[in-house]
Amino acid sequence: MNSKKVNRIFLAVILLHVGAVVLLGVLSPFYTLTIVPNFIISQLIVLVPALIGLLISGENLIKLVGFRRIKISSVLMIILFTFLAMPLTTVINAVSMLFVDNTVVAISGDILEIPFFVMLLIIGIIGPFSEELVFRGIIYQGYKKSGTVLQALFLSACLFALMHMNFNQAAYALIIGMILVALVEATGSLWSSVLFHVIFNSQQVCIMYLYDSFGMGGLDEAQSQITTDIMLAAISGYLIIAAITTTLAACVLAWIAKNEHREENLRDIWRTRKNKTGNTMVTVPLLIAVVSAFSYMALDFILY
Repeated sequence: MNSKKVNRIFLAVILLHVGAVVLLGVLSPFYTLTIVPNFIISQLIVLVPALIGLLISGENLIKLVGFRRIKISSVLMIILFTFLAMPLTTVINAVSMLFVDNTVVAISGDILEIPFFVMLLIIGIIGPFSEELVFRGIIYQGYKKSGTVLQALFLSACLFALMHMNFNQAAYALIIGMILVALVEATGSLWSSVLFHVIFNSQQVCIMYLYDSFGMGGLDEAQSQITTDIMLAAISGYLIIAAITTTLAACVLAWIAKNEHREENLRDIWRTRKNKTGNTMVTVPLLIAVVSAFSYMALDFILY
C-alpha cells in the first residue's frame, strides 16, 4: 500500500458518496431511507473501497494498521487526553457555525427517533472503528510509506475532513485527524485512536439524548436561537479554556509516548526524511477527489 493506491481508494469513496446521494435523490419520491440505513451505507462507502484496495495490494491488514496492545495506564491517560482535547474541537466547531449550520444538530431530530442504544452502537462504536481502520490505519500507513510522517499526518487528516462532505464537520475533523495520528504515533496502536474516537462520538450521542430527556426542546431549535453575538462571546470564553486544556493534552500525550517507550516516534512527526519509495504523494486521482468533494460541499451549502 502506497500513496498512489491510497489516493485511488479515496477517489472511489468520494465517487461512491456522490453516486449514492444522486441515486437516493432519484428514488426519494418512491422510497426514503431512515437514519439508520443511511449511517450504515455511509460507513460501507468508506470501508469497502479501502478493504478492496488492501486486498488487491496483498498486504496483511493487522500488520499494516498495527493493533498493538496498550498498557492499562496508557488507556486511562488516553481517556483523559480525549476529554482535554474536546474544548479545542468545540471552539473550531463554534467558529464554523458562524458561517454554516451544525450538521449533527441539524439531523438530531431524526437521530432521537431511534432508540438510544442503537444510535450509540452505530455512531459511538461502529462508525469510529471503521473510520479509524480506514483513515489512521490503511490511509495514514499508506501515506507514511511514501513520504514523511508529517506529510502523511496532514494528508490523512485532510482526507478524513473531506470524507464528511460538509464544511461544519470538516473543520473540526481536520484537527481531530491530526490529533489521532499523533496519538497513534505515541502508542504504536490503532486501538488508541479507536478509543479516542469512540469516546468523542459517544459523548455527542449521550448529550443529544440527555438534552432531549430533560425536555429542553430540540437541539436544532436551540441552535436557531443562538445569535452571532452569543456565539462570539461563547467562542471567546472557550478559547481560554481550550488554550489551557490543549496544553495539558500535549503534556498527557508526551506522558503516553514515554509510558509506551515511543518518545522518538512522537518526535519523528516533526522530522523530515527522504522519500523511500519515490512515490508522489499528490496524484491526479487525489486532485479529482478533492475537487469533487469541495464542489459537492459548496453546492450543498448553496442549495441548503
